[in-house]
Amino acid sequence: MVSPPEYGVTVRHDATVETRDGTALATDVYRPADPETGEPIEEPKPALLVRTPYDKRARERVEQAGNWYAERGYVVALQDVRGRYASEGEFYLLVNEAEDGADTVEWLADRPYCDGQVGTMGISYMAWVQNALATQRPRGLAAMFVNQGAANAWKATLRHHGAFELRWLTWSLTIGGGFAKRVLENEDLRRRIAEVDTRDMLANEPVLPGQSPLSHLPNYEEYVLDFARTPGDDEFWTDPSINFEAHYDESADVPTVYAGSWYDSYAKATCDNFEGLADRKESDHFLLMGAWTHGGQSTWTKPYSGETAFGDAMTRDYLRTKLRFFDHYLKGRDTWEEPRVQYFRMGSGDGSATGDGRLRHGGEWKEATDWPLPDAESTAYYAHGDGSLATDPPDDADSSTTYEFDPRDPVPTLGGNCSSYYTFEPREERIEDLPLADRPTLSITGRGGYDQRTRPDTFGADPPYGPLEERNDVVVFRTPPLEEAVEVAGPIRVRLHASTDALDTDFTAKLIDEHPASEEFPSGFALNLTDSICRGRYRNYRTEPDLLDPGEVYEFELELYPTANLFKPGHRIRLDVSSSNYPRYDVNHNTGGDLYGDREYETATNTIHHDADRPTHVELPIRSG
Repeated sequence: MVSPPEYGVTVRHDATVETRDGTALATDVYRPADPETGEPIEEPKPALLVRTPYDKRARERVEQAGNWYAERGYVVALQDVRGRYASEGEFYLLVNEAEDGADTVEWLADRPYCDGQVGTMGISYMAWVQNALATQRPRGLAAMFVNQGAANAWKATLRHHGAFELRWLTWSLTIGGGFAKRVLENEDLRRRIAEVDTRDMLANEPVLPGQSPLSHLPNYEEYVLDFARTPGDDEFWTDPSINFEAHYDESADVPTVYAGSWYDSYAKATCDNFEGLADRKESDHFLLMGAWTHGGQSTWTKPYSGETAFGDAMTRDYLRTKLRFFDHYLKGRDTWEEPRVQYFRMGSGDGSATGDGRLRHGGEWKEATDWPLPDAESTAYYAHGDGSLATDPPDDADSSTTYEFDPRDPVPTLGGNCSSYYTFEPREERIEDLPLADRPTLSITGRGGYDQRTRPDTFGADPPYGPLEERNDVVVFRTPPLEEAVEVAGPIRVRLHASTDALDTDFTAKLIDEHPASEEFPSGFALNLTDSICRGRYRNYRTEPDLLDPGEVYEFELELYPTANLFKPGHRIRLDVSSSNYPRYDVNHNTGGDLYGDREYETATNTIHHDADRPTHVELPIRSG
């Protein structure tokens, strides 16, 4: 039985944690208390730590972390990270979190009300900071529940095969910079930020130094441009606060859950961390992957992602799942008997429409002993000149498809592994009447499973609206309607044999489950499952930039985010190839010029080769039986 809510709660606000460089981090400490007297209990208890850039006093954090776990017999510490809200110092995204987090764990473990065990928990940035502090092996760290965090920020999540994930720009002007200390203290600056529509900034990319509202937040502008422009071979990308993969060997060996979801922006990183650490460490490690979008309790309890419904079977209680884990590993209770790997396999639905118009794609939970799945066999599906996708390799001596990629007209993003692509909703109310904290944010890209067709609210799309496959710069390969079901679960790789007349360009790939036409979806439903991008100069995991020789054929390896999906009979497996996915990634201007600063544009002529010697294909991890 899990710990019941048997205690009252007492809170000490703004306790000071002094880091090794003397910076004071403000920390609210929630302690179990006698429910009648309100006095804190004397018995030391395990502690849970949440480090956040989003205000430790936010109601959701107070109720769903501080009070909820303290009532159940845990000391809970909620801390504003350096430079945010009540904490001292200057905020620079991520780079101080390894040492600051380690110092906080050791401080908390030494408190007389803590029994010496510290567990960590949190989502997104609050997951980043857990892996960061684990690289320092702090004394007292005893367990981690890492929900939707990063692994190697160069490979994916800050940059992606060289391309810049533009969510860090939009984050920095909304839920990030919108609540920077300078903004909170300056009414005029709050008004300026409230008036920013990040869609206007994206439409006029790239953002240059001193020429955007970020110029009012110099430290925020600095880190955005550093992340967008720093070459891959710079030691910046091996910092333990942003590249945990480079520090796996020295990371703490404690029981850990890596939780994520197929439509989360950290899906690949979550699986990478489990794969890299589960067998490297002695402690128990677990992987839990749903089909949610980015988030915690409110997301885990939704039976849908974007325009796609997965059914009530997918929903879980995030708070109680964490409680069962910590009760077992910090209190010794028999509350956690989960399999080492559990994942939601999408695709068992009937394809009909829900009452609110979502596609019933369905799915069910599966269990496994390891990830990637030991019983999944990598199977190549080859692109052919007639647009087909088949397990038979091409036998043509010379076969290719050419398209024009104009960086001024990129392919729009339609859902997928997106988070923080926000703008504040434009409102007429003054900032005095409707503070930023009360202003809704709008998603620019959408999140989750979407029919891959533009509509009037699609950012970057112009009429006539319609399927992305009808664009001249999207090359489509698809199987015939399947006669038997194909079950895919695991990492996805695409190997493109391609050439260009440019010094640099991008190639993108997207895996799609094509539902057949039905009465409710007369044009069918092209459901995005996963995607990726590769910047030519950083092809095949290079960290040192190497421009392309125009006309030369290269093999570009793209590692799509992992997924798990059942392609049912009558469906088609589809691979879309192009050169942009905007604004999920910044657009390559095709000039070979500076990254995220070039103001020149060139249209590139890009060619996908699919012949016997240059067989473009997607590798799918297929389960049989």
